[in-house]
Amino acid sequence: MLRWPRWSAETPGRRAWLLCWPAGAAVGIAAEWRLYGWAAPGGWVPDLVTGWCLLGCGLAGWARRPQSRSGLLLVAAGFAWFVSGFAITGVSAWYLYRGPLVQLVLTYPLGRVRGRVEGTAVAVGYATAVVTPVWGSLAGALALCACLVAVAARGYVRAAGRERRMRRSAVQATAVFAAGAAAVAVARWAVPRPATDAPTLLAYEVMLCVLATVLLVGLVRWPWERAEVANLVVELGETRSGTLRDELARALGDPSLQVGYWLPESAAFADAAGRPLTVPDPGSGRAATMVERDGQPLAVLVHDPAVLGDPGLVEAASSATRLAAANARLQAEVRARLAEIAASRRRIVEAGDEERGRLELRLRDGAQERLGELAQALRLARRSATGQGTAERIARAELQLTHTQEDLGRLARGLHPRQLSEQGLEAALAALAGDFPLPVDMTVPVTATSPAVAACVYFVCAEALANVAKHASASVIQISVTARADGITVEVADDGAGGADPQGRGIRGLADRVETLGGTLTVASAPGQGTRLVAVIPDSAAPA
Repeated sequence: MLRWPRWSAETPGRRAWLLCWPAGAAVGIAAEWRLYGWAAPGGWVPDLVTGWCLLGCGLAGWARRPQSRSGLLLVAAGFAWFVSGFAITGVSAWYLYRGPLVQLVLTYPLGRVRGRVEGTAVAVGYATAVVTPVWGSLAGALALCACLVAVAARGYVRAAGRERRMRRSAVQATAVFAAGAAAVAVARWAVPRPATDAPTLLAYEVMLCVLATVLLVGLVRWPWERAEVANLVVELGETRSGTLRDELARALGDPSLQVGYWLPESAAFADAAGRPLTVPDPGSGRAATMVERDGQPLAVLVHDPAVLGDPGLVEAASSATRLAAANARLQAEVRARLAEIAASRRRIVEAGDEERGRLELRLRDGAQERLGELAQALRLARRSATGQGTAERIARAELQLTHTQEDLGRLARGLHPRQLSEQGLEAALAALAGDFPLPVDMTVPVTATSPAVAACVYFVCAEALANVAKHASASVIQISVTARADGITVEVADDGAGGADPQGRGIRGLADRVETLGGTLTVASAPGQGTRLVAVIPDSAAPA
């Protein structure tokens, strides 16, 4: 709700403010009657609304923020807007309103000149407002617009803290005004004036009304007194594109801001990248705000002295920093736990592979060897048998023993292939393909892999071939194992029926094994288009 100025009835400012309302209404009506004679509503109505909008927004802003001159400057621009309707000042009055308007956008929201460069720019703005050829020519208008934006941007870059937030609004207001003035100049240069006068003037008047309204909203809300730091406390829980330092620097208006975190082990501060951060000494031109928790240092903010003069702002920035530090610590703990879990999973897989290898060795050197001796004894017994029936029974026993040996051999290879540990990955895969009932086109140029990765590659290929034999009805299988900079890539493709379930027990087990080593497993198996399984497994032993 608009709050009127706290002036007494005898205050000159109060009386002037009250007189401006009827004076503005009367001057506007008189100017439009003098200029148009009520004969062209399409011309005088927008012109009258624009002037009254400047006056009304200015008076409302003056009422809401008497300490700011921005409202007075808008009022001055509104009265100057109507001056062109009177013949006493001649043609030069067409741009008279741009003098106070230039000062307004450059000095918004306080309305006071800050610095020699800004004062010079304001003086030039008033001078050119009465020199019509400057704003009336394309080159002059573009040069003035560029200079105004440059002056506003210079003030913003050189400011910090609350003043920087104010100057950001001045840059935006100057850019809008300059863009509108430049657009009018370009349009009138590019197209003959009778064809562009009405539409460009209407668009320009709309721009002025919007600009005046936005500036009034800024004066009513006065957002420069509070920074955006408090919002960071909520936003830190969301996904952010920048770091805490970037967000604090933006909210506080200090690009030079540094955030250091306390390292208890070294009793010093370091930034987010781990670089040492020195706390500035008093009188060095930089200020330091300590962030503590339970009386112990947690972080430090190194900033421009003008940034954190507000105690409430200091507390908001400190709260955001505490939350960020706690969040970073929790994330570090989670990453450490995840690393421990990944290492534990890898140790379990490696221990399982080692145990499978030992079990395969025990089967080969124990049960398989004794079965071989039994087979030899049966052969000798069959040869020495005297009766035909006895010989046939021994032959049937030999056949059953042969099947048992084959089953036991497949079981041993399924536990851990002997060729893998004795002859390497290529020999193990060649033996696997040799036992497969379908032709397998294999390319395995890899020679150096770690034992865990070699076992993973072997079981990926074994499980893929087992699935092909059970479900695919394929005629051709291709296996490719290649070494790249990121590790070993295994690809198994067939021309079968497709439709494999990536969440099936066998494929899911392979995915778990591959992911345990930090790799990825993907399966493409559209119905009728075969199946393509690709595993990428990181391996430090693979050549780059």
